[in-house]
Amino acid sequence: MTATRQTITLGGGCFWCTEAVFVSVKGIEEVESGYSNGHAQHPSYEQVCTGLTGHNEVVKLVFDPVLISLREILEIFFVIHDPTTLNRQGNDSGTQYRSGIYFSTPEQQSIAQHLIQEIAQSGVYSRPVVTEVLPLANYWPAEEYHQDFFEKNPHQGYCVAVAAPKVAKFRKTFARLVRV
Repeated sequence: MTATRQTITLGGGCFWCTEAVFVSVKGIEEVESGYSNGHAQHPSYEQVCTGLTGHNEVVKLVFDPVLISLREILEIFFVIHDPTTLNRQGNDSGTQYRSGIYFSTPEQQSIAQHLIQEIAQSGVYSRPVVTEVLPLANYWPAEEYHQDFFEKNPHQGYCVAVAAPKVAKFRKTFARLVRV
Protein backbone atom coordinates (compact mmCIF):
# COMPACT_ATOMS: atom_id res chain seq x y z
CA MET A 1 0.00 0.00 0.00
CA THR A 2 1.50 3.32 -1.03
CA ALA A 3 1.50 6.47 1.08
CA THR A 4 -1.46 7.79 -0.92
CA ARG A 5 -3.73 4.99 0.27
CA GLN A 6 -5.73 5.12 3.50
CA THR A 7 -7.63 2.53 5.51
CA ILE A 8 -10.88 3.01 7.42
CA THR A 9 -12.94 0.29 9.09
CA LEU A 10 -16.72 0.54 9.37
CA GLY A 11 -19.37 -1.40 11.27
CA GLY A 12 -22.85 -0.94 9.85
CA GLY A 13 -24.67 -4.15 10.70
CA CYS A 14 -24.09 -7.39 8.84
CA PHE A 15 -20.82 -7.16 6.94
CA TRP A 16 -22.35 -8.91 3.92
CA CYS A 17 -24.51 -5.83 3.26
CA THR A 18 -21.83 -3.24 3.98
CA GLU A 19 -19.28 -5.05 1.82
CA ALA A 20 -21.82 -5.43 -1.03
CA VAL A 21 -22.10 -1.64 -1.25
CA PHE A 22 -18.47 -0.65 -0.85
CA VAL A 23 -17.08 -3.05 -3.47
CA SER A 24 -18.99 -0.89 -6.01
CA VAL A 25 -17.58 2.46 -4.88
CA LYS A 26 -15.16 4.29 -7.15
CA GLY A 27 -11.83 4.88 -5.38
CA ILE A 28 -12.15 1.99 -2.94
CA GLU A 29 -9.47 -0.50 -3.85
CA GLU A 30 -9.90 -3.25 -1.27
CA VAL A 31 -12.83 -4.36 0.88
CA GLU A 32 -12.41 -7.05 3.51
CA SER A 33 -15.05 -8.33 5.92
CA GLY A 34 -13.80 -8.88 9.43
CA TYR A 35 -14.22 -8.38 13.16
CA SER A 36 -12.86 -5.54 15.27
CA ASN A 37 -12.81 -3.80 18.61
CA GLY A 38 -13.44 -6.83 20.73
CA HIS A 39 -11.28 -8.58 23.31
CA ALA A 40 -10.89 -12.14 21.94
CA GLN A 41 -7.87 -12.94 19.79
CA HIS A 42 -8.61 -14.41 16.33
CA PRO A 43 -12.36 -14.79 16.85
CA SER A 44 -14.49 -17.01 14.64
CA TYR A 45 -17.88 -16.05 13.21
CA GLU A 46 -19.58 -18.42 15.64
CA GLN A 47 -17.80 -16.79 18.60
CA VAL A 48 -18.63 -13.26 17.42
CA CYS A 49 -22.30 -14.23 16.96
CA THR A 50 -22.57 -15.07 20.66
CA GLY A 51 -21.95 -11.42 21.48
CA LEU A 52 -19.39 -12.47 24.09
CA THR A 53 -16.21 -11.45 22.22
CA GLY A 54 -17.10 -7.76 22.06
CA HIS A 55 -16.26 -7.70 18.34
CA ASN A 56 -18.22 -5.85 15.70
CA GLU A 57 -18.84 -7.16 12.18
CA VAL A 58 -16.95 -4.66 10.03
CA VAL A 59 -15.54 -3.97 6.60
CA LYS A 60 -11.98 -2.73 6.25
CA LEU A 61 -11.70 -0.35 3.30
CA VAL A 62 -8.49 0.63 1.54
CA PHE A 63 -9.14 3.72 -0.56
CA ASP A 64 -7.42 6.32 -2.67
CA PRO A 65 -8.24 9.75 -1.17
CA VAL A 66 -7.48 11.37 -4.54
CA LEU A 67 -10.47 9.51 -6.02
CA ILE A 68 -12.83 9.50 -3.02
CA SER A 69 -12.69 11.41 0.23
CA LEU A 70 -13.25 9.91 3.64
CA ARG A 71 -16.21 12.25 4.03
CA GLU A 72 -17.82 10.78 0.89
CA ILE A 73 -17.23 7.26 2.20
CA LEU A 74 -18.86 8.19 5.50
CA GLU A 75 -21.78 9.88 3.74
CA ILE A 76 -22.42 6.58 1.94
CA PHE A 77 -22.06 4.73 5.25
CA PHE A 78 -24.70 6.90 6.94
CA VAL A 79 -27.16 6.40 4.08
CA ILE A 80 -26.91 2.60 3.87
CA HIS A 81 -27.51 1.81 7.54
CA ASP A 82 -29.40 3.22 10.51
CA PRO A 83 -26.89 4.92 12.82
CA THR A 84 -29.57 5.58 15.46
CA THR A 85 -30.21 2.01 16.60
CA LEU A 86 -27.94 0.70 19.31
CA ASN A 87 -26.67 -2.82 18.62
CA ARG A 88 -29.23 -3.43 15.88
CA GLN A 89 -29.69 -3.19 12.13
CA GLY A 90 -33.12 -4.33 10.99
CA ASN A 91 -33.74 -7.82 12.36
CA ASP A 92 -30.06 -8.33 13.24
CA SER A 93 -29.46 -7.54 16.89
CA GLY A 94 -26.47 -7.83 19.20
CA THR A 95 -23.32 -5.86 19.90
CA GLN A 96 -21.72 -7.35 16.77
CA TYR A 97 -24.15 -5.25 14.68
CA ARG A 98 -23.40 -1.88 16.28
CA SER A 99 -22.72 1.22 14.22
CA GLY A 100 -19.03 2.08 14.36
CA ILE A 101 -16.27 4.01 12.66
CA TYR A 102 -12.83 2.66 13.53
CA PHE A 103 -10.17 5.12 12.46
CA SER A 104 -6.48 4.80 11.66
CA THR A 105 -5.46 8.46 12.08
CA PRO A 106 -6.49 11.44 14.22
CA GLU A 107 -7.58 13.22 11.01
CA GLN A 108 -10.04 10.39 10.28
CA GLN A 109 -11.38 10.67 13.82
CA SER A 110 -11.93 14.40 13.39
CA ILE A 111 -13.71 14.00 10.03
CA ALA A 112 -16.01 11.32 11.48
CA GLN A 113 -16.86 13.33 14.60
CA HIS A 114 -17.55 16.49 12.60
CA LEU A 115 -19.84 14.64 10.20
CA ILE A 116 -21.77 13.06 13.07
CA GLN A 117 -22.16 16.49 14.62
CA GLU A 118 -23.45 17.89 11.31
CA ILE A 119 -25.92 15.01 10.98
CA ALA A 120 -27.15 15.55 14.55
CA GLN A 121 -27.65 19.27 13.94
CA SER A 122 -29.38 18.72 10.59
CA GLY A 123 -32.32 16.87 12.15
CA VAL A 124 -32.23 14.25 9.38
CA TYR A 125 -32.83 11.58 12.03
CA SER A 126 -35.52 11.78 14.70
CA ARG A 127 -33.26 9.93 17.17
CA PRO A 128 -29.64 10.57 18.19
CA VAL A 129 -26.80 9.00 16.21
CA VAL A 130 -25.21 6.25 18.33
CA THR A 131 -22.28 5.46 16.02
CA GLU A 132 -19.13 4.87 18.04
CA VAL A 133 -15.93 6.50 16.80
CA LEU A 134 -12.89 4.65 18.13
CA PRO A 135 -9.36 3.72 17.09
CA LEU A 136 -9.26 0.42 15.22
CA ALA A 137 -8.35 -2.35 17.66
CA ASN A 138 -7.95 -6.11 17.51
CA TYR A 139 -8.98 -6.50 13.86
CA TRP A 140 -9.27 -10.00 12.47
CA PRO A 141 -10.40 -10.94 8.92
CA ALA A 142 -13.60 -12.94 8.64
CA GLU A 143 -13.50 -16.45 7.27
CA GLU A 144 -13.09 -16.81 3.49
CA TYR A 145 -16.72 -17.82 2.92
CA HIS A 146 -17.80 -14.37 4.20
CA GLN A 147 -15.60 -12.49 1.70
CA ASP A 148 -17.54 -11.27 -1.38
CA PHE A 149 -20.60 -13.06 0.03
CA PHE A 150 -23.18 -11.00 -1.89
CA GLU A 151 -21.31 -11.42 -5.16
CA LYS A 152 -21.04 -15.20 -4.65
CA ASN A 153 -24.61 -15.64 -3.31
CA PRO A 154 -26.87 -13.02 -4.95
CA HIS A 155 -29.95 -15.26 -4.74
CA GLN A 156 -29.51 -16.21 -1.07
CA GLY A 157 -32.54 -15.00 0.94
CA TYR A 158 -30.73 -12.46 3.12
CA CYS A 159 -28.90 -11.04 0.12
CA VAL A 160 -32.15 -10.60 -1.83
CA ALA A 161 -34.11 -9.12 1.09
CA VAL A 162 -31.46 -6.98 2.82
CA ALA A 163 -28.22 -6.54 0.87
CA ALA A 164 -29.68 -5.95 -2.61
CA PRO A 165 -31.90 -3.03 -1.48
CA LYS A 166 -28.88 -1.38 0.21
CA VAL A 167 -26.85 -1.72 -2.99
CA ALA A 168 -29.75 -0.28 -5.01
CA LYS A 169 -30.10 2.65 -2.58
CA PHE A 170 -26.37 3.38 -2.86
CA ARG A 171 -26.49 3.25 -6.67
CA LYS A 172 -29.47 5.62 -6.79
CA THR A 173 -28.25 8.08 -4.14
CA PHE A 174 -24.57 8.13 -5.12
CA ALA A 175 -24.66 7.42 -8.87
CA ARG A 176 -21.57 9.59 -9.45
CA LEU A 177 -19.53 7.34 -7.12
CA VAL A 178 -20.52 3.98 -8.65
CA ARG A 179 -17.57 2.11 -10.13
CA VAL A 180 -18.15 1.38 -13.83
